[in-house]
Amino acid sequence: MRVGYALDGDDSCIADARRHAAAFLDRASAEQHLPVSARARDLTALVVSELVTNTRKYAPGPVRLELRITARVVEVTVWDSDPTMPAARAADPNRIGQHGLEIVKAVAEDFAVQREAVGKRITARIPLADGPGRGF
Repeated sequence: MRVGYALDGDDSCIADARRHAAAFLDRASAEQHLPVSARARDLTALVVSELVTNTRKYAPGPVRLELRITARVVEVTVWDSDPTMPAARAADPNRIGQHGLEIVKAVAEDFAVQREAVGKRITARIPLADGPGRGF
């Protein structure tokens, strides 16, 4: 199951993206009978929020949110038009803000950035089920 959403990059796009993600997981659970844990729902909302927030802050213009779900993971992909490749900063407990990619990389099973003809795609995969070694 896969969906895509065009977000216009205005102030409401972050909340819109979280709502789209929650509705997508609800639909996947109901229609596909996939076991989406509460943890997977929370982490998906967090990842969507962090990635769309970064796009809103650093890339002008539209944003595309794509969500895909398999029997094992939910995949969150965010596209923006800025070709600058993001990099997580070194851990610094005294730094205020700019921890978004650190957070995403810490909670995602897999994280990838891909340059596109225009801009870039950032993808994070979150396990649907809780399991050994996945507790925080």
